[in-house]
Amino acid sequence: MVVLRPAVCLLGAIASAAAQLVSTGMSVTLDNVDLFISPYSSGNVTIKRKALSSLPIINGFRPVTVVQEAVAQSELSALFSDWVSKDDVFSDAFLGAILMPGTKTCGVTEATIGLNTSTFIVPLKNKDVPSGPYFLEMATGQLFPVYRLYSDITDSFSQPLLQKPDGTFQPLSAHVSGASAMTVGVPSRIYYTPTEDKPLAGVRVGIKDIYALAGVKQTNGNRAWYRLYPENTVTAVSVQRLIDAGAVIVGAQKPSQFANGESATADWVDFGSPWNPRGDGYQDPSSSSSGAGASIGAYEWLDLALGSDTGGSIRGPAGVQGIFGSRPSHGLVPLDNVMPLSPALDTAGFLVRDVALWDTANQVLYGSNYTSFAGKKAKYPPKLYTMGYPAAANSDANAIFVDFLGKLTEFLGTPATPLVLADEWAANPPADAPGDVAISSMYYLTYAILIAKQQVALLRDSFYADYAAAYDGRLPFINPVPLSRWAFGDSYPDSALTDALRNKTILMDWISTNYLTPVEDEAQCSSSIVIYPGNSGRQNPRNQYNAKPGAPVGFGTSRISPFTEVPDFVFPLGEISAKSGITGHAEQFPVAVNVMAAKGCDGLIVKLAQDLVEAGILTPPKAGRTLTGGEILI
Repeated sequence: MVVLRPAVCLLGAIASAAAQLVSTGMSVTLDNVDLFISPYSSGNVTIKRKALSSLPIINGFRPVTVVQEAVAQSELSALFSDWVSKDDVFSDAFLGAILMPGTKTCGVTEATIGLNTSTFIVPLKNKDVPSGPYFLEMATGQLFPVYRLYSDITDSFSQPLLQKPDGTFQPLSAHVSGASAMTVGVPSRIYYTPTEDKPLAGVRVGIKDIYALAGVKQTNGNRAWYRLYPENTVTAVSVQRLIDAGAVIVGAQKPSQFANGESATADWVDFGSPWNPRGDGYQDPSSSSSGAGASIGAYEWLDLALGSDTGGSIRGPAGVQGIFGSRPSHGLVPLDNVMPLSPALDTAGFLVRDVALWDTANQVLYGSNYTSFAGKKAKYPPKLYTMGYPAAANSDANAIFVDFLGKLTEFLGTPATPLVLADEWAANPPADAPGDVAISSMYYLTYAILIAKQQVALLRDSFYADYAAAYDGRLPFINPVPLSRWAFGDSYPDSALTDALRNKTILMDWISTNYLTPVEDEAQCSSSIVIYPGNSGRQNPRNQYNAKPGAPVGFGTSRISPFTEVPDFVFPLGEISAKSGITGHAEQFPVAVNVMAAKGCDGLIVKLAQDLVEAGILTPPKAGRTLTGGEILI
């Protein structure tokens, strides 16, 4: 008896320490398509285990289809054809059994539905399960949603995610074959129907990995940050608005480190730079919303990406990937629980291919701060200014710019007036600007001071302290670009930040008074429209060496919107053909223009994009190697 006691005690201890076993979903292949079975049930059905014994089964799961629409069996073929045309998850492989209400029998019947498919028709009493493909767990009668799995060949994602029913997130525990590529899962579009309350229902969205997502460890593009801090317990207000409107967040996307501008070759040390899908596949994707831009340029299965723009972080990636992108008016949405670069300049905006979705997403994100022109006619401003715009079609890119300007002036019914800001400043400077100081001199340091001084105070100092406390006084590794910018900020006194903020206000008031003035007429909104060349199709291959990074000093057209808080949106115009230094072959490289209006007139610019698309002046880009699609070379 004494000898057995230790064993009895041990068995008791084992029994009391029961292990926790949690399903994180399951990856399967159905007709050579990689799929993921969600661990979260959509509902239950009652069905006999032997009823569908002829269907394929894996670990107790069988593929089935739910149809909640009031259709006759003779109409099913047309319904499923429509599903196939709009959804990349549903396929005939789910048609072995169709669960639908309204069947007269309480049993299971076999039918032919016109797709050369013999199927079982199963009575369905549960009205809460949306139509679409599912995996039915035969032992429990639970129906589990299906996700299509894709390989992130452009390395756009830092973390693929599964959005839980409660709106929080967990890592997507799925993988398909691919050389060092993440696996991203997207749910069937058939599950979702947009409504007035859920206008983004089923829209697949990638989120720049500087926004807090509940249940997710944030990277900010830095490995030490990811290791040091736990999962977020809250979701950023901006992202929550998308979720509340029905959007499906499929993953966090790579930013350049701490949203500073980095080049692909040497600057991206901690995490590898995403790959620009356009042209030869080896062009720099621009930054800092690099993953957002690359993914929207590459993946038809992704609808929308939420990025941020401080000094060009949306506009740059949108231009080189040939997609629509928006730096909105400053302050349209709270940036709580979003990593700061410079709160005086930071904005949240989208990268997108579809101009209708662009407007809907803006309405959701910015709420009453955004005026949509949906169903309305715009009264476009009587003034059109150009800045740094080519006067002659003396290159392939300039020919595209000149052609667009001609069509735009005809569409707007107004001539274009060149605006040389340096000359205007010299002739009519603001009263509170120092005398005889050129605009380029006055604003030479402004941007660099704002981002360096504010990020040092709001992020670096606390990060360094937390890391030192956790790792015996050590410093975390920082990529070359943010490190050099922070050092630049340290070399200036705090008064430099005060001066930079004052300079920003001077320019904002001057531009608003003279060139981009809000008007009371909502149909017009802005006194003028300003356009300037964005991306010109110039090649910037990621295998070239760059100069040592430093502070982003200087003043140019792209700095106007950050300083003046006006919207600055990117329109893709087309692409030029040029011999690639990578492939030695003629490839296509995007050309894009930037459009500005008065502060608060974001909806006017989107309406202009929509009207230009309708008029055939702009063509919505497709995903792929070119703006018309095609296999990506990387």
